[in-house]
Amino acid sequence: MKVLNLRCSRLHSFEGWFGSEDDFQDQSRRGLIQCPMCADSSIQKMPSAPRLNLGGHPLPVPGEPGAEGTAISPHAVTREMSRFEPVAGARPPAPSLADQAAFLKALRQVVSATEDMGEQFAEEARRMHYGEVEARGIRGQASVREAVELLEEGIEVVPLPMLAALKQTLQ
Repeated sequence: MKVLNLRCSRLHSFEGWFGSEDDFQDQSRRGLIQCPMCADSSIQKMPSAPRLNLGGHPLPVPGEPGAEGTAISPHAVTREMSRFEPVAGARPPAPSLADQAAFLKALRQVVSATEDMGEQFAEEARRMHYGEVEARGIRGQASVREAVELLEEGIEVVPLPMLAALKQTLQ
């Protein structure tokens, strides 16, 4: 088994596990390898060193953001997402693996704690806001116009990118 350090053209770093170097080359040539953050298939193999697992991982501190059982607010997700938004005309620095992991973990918590309303998101958000149905955490798709209209009505909405990594379980 070969574990390779990979990077997409947007500078997201991740690991790929392959049966051999030939397996990696074959999958890469056929465009089968995608970045789990952005689904980019322009992948580059990075230099790597052997990894020696000599110690345990530190345990999360209860009450700290990201610790199991700790709720993450939509505002915290927005704050985290803003760290990954590109600056016009400038290439952002590559996010660290820890930043990528924290970002994915926050998105997974939001996804697991909300109901997907799909294209009915704006309608359901209004129904909850006006007391027609019980308030709960929802997510879905809305056009920019619908999102602005919701905000003008006093209904809080937060943009949430649906990354390819959230659509399936990563190994």
